[in-house]
Amino acid sequence: MQQSLNPVERKTKRRKNKLYISINKKFVFSHLISAAWLVFSFYLSLPWLEDLSIIISFPLAVLVIGGIAYVPGYMNAFLVMSLLLDRQPPFKNQQPDKDVTLLVAAFNEEKSIFQTLSYVANQDYAGKINIIVIDNNSSDGTYEQLKKAQIELPLDLNILQESLPGKFHALNKGLLHVTTQYVITLDADTLLHPSAVRFLVSRMESSPENVGAVAGSMLVRNSRDNIWTKIQEWDYYLGIASIKRLQGLYQGTLVAQGAFSLYKTECVREAGGWPDAIGEDIVLTWRLLQNEWKVYFEPLAAAFTDVPSNLWHFAKQRSRWARGMIEGLSEIKPWNQPQMYTKYLTGVNFVMPYLDIVYTFFWIPGLVLAFFGYYWIVGPMTLFVLPLTIVSYGILYYYQKHYVFKNLNLKVRKNTIGFILFIICYQMIMSPISVWGYFQEFFKLKRVWK
Repeated sequence: MQQSLNPVERKTKRRKNKLYISINKKFVFSHLISAAWLVFSFYLSLPWLEDLSIIISFPLAVLVIGGIAYVPGYMNAFLVMSLLLDRQPPFKNQQPDKDVTLLVAAFNEEKSIFQTLSYVANQDYAGKINIIVIDNNSSDGTYEQLKKAQIELPLDLNILQESLPGKFHALNKGLLHVTTQYVITLDADTLLHPSAVRFLVSRMESSPENVGAVAGSMLVRNSRDNIWTKIQEWDYYLGIASIKRLQGLYQGTLVAQGAFSLYKTECVREAGGWPDAIGEDIVLTWRLLQNEWKVYFEPLAAAFTDVPSNLWHFAKQRSRWARGMIEGLSEIKPWNQPQMYTKYLTGVNFVMPYLDIVYTFFWIPGLVLAFFGYYWIVGPMTLFVLPLTIVSYGILYYYQKHYVFKNLNLKVRKNTIGFILFIICYQMIMSPISVWGYFQEFFKLKRVWK
């Protein structure tokens, strides 16, 4: 996506005589539509189920088709209906001025840290931004670049040193020096839209008192690097953003990602700071939810990050994410969450390993068999998944383009090949990588920051 350097005002229209639908009603109605889709898909799949049962038995056939079609279809229908009903309330104040602290954990970020800080200096935020960069035992020229930023950029920049390796150590070191009500975390290689901090604080200031964090919106900066980054651009633009909107609608965004999110400082301290976990932002968010704080998502608070430009780095990143999800489930069980919505949203993560395992060990081999004329697992019936997929991505694309990018003066880059490959190939790569992440966590293999 093409980033803009121009600050913006959010264009809001008054809604007249709009019927208010409570979150409870949205939740129930979306599930009813999803259940109807599930029944319909089960009816359509009966011949497929019968044929597969002859080969692998009926119970296993239900498990396989459930992981390929039933459960994903149900979840996709729930996502689409929820987003169609989503109406995010307008900001009460688009020009907040409370002082905030920005924490940046840096490990060998010589090439990116100065540019990241220059974008922070370009923010149109009316309040003071205190910046704390924690150099986490870097062995390159990160510290020299930080000193350069202190001299050349108009920033209130404090540099700390943390010798213990691990992002959580660095962030907790910075947390000790935070004196403001709000604290924002930012990755050292992430660039902020000029209005990002303002929109993030505006959403917090416009939210109920029991909101403890607001996640920003992550977009891809380096999508033009190669075909691999072009594919990931659509994942961030459509997939990740839509999931966060869904979770934000039900007041339980499951990851206030460390790359760019705002927290109430007291909430982070109450939760014990960032935990010793490979998915420290996931576990922290779930702790906040367990402590009865709600977590929102603000799509207009946009930040641009560099995604992995090769398969190996992508695999390491996404396997870490998969491990982080398991860490969260291990520490905080969904049934121990106090809110009904967060019980459901975190509970969905229990299903993800099942879906990834079925996709990896049944759907992908089934696709190979289909090329040789054996349509036991993948065949004509699987095409029924496409209409809902196309409709859902169409809705998501329309929202992102007209309600997010238009308000931010951003343009959607032409990336047709990336989109086609995203639809066709992405999950075939993602599921095996996620399974590898589950395996790593199960056997407690070595954890690394990058």
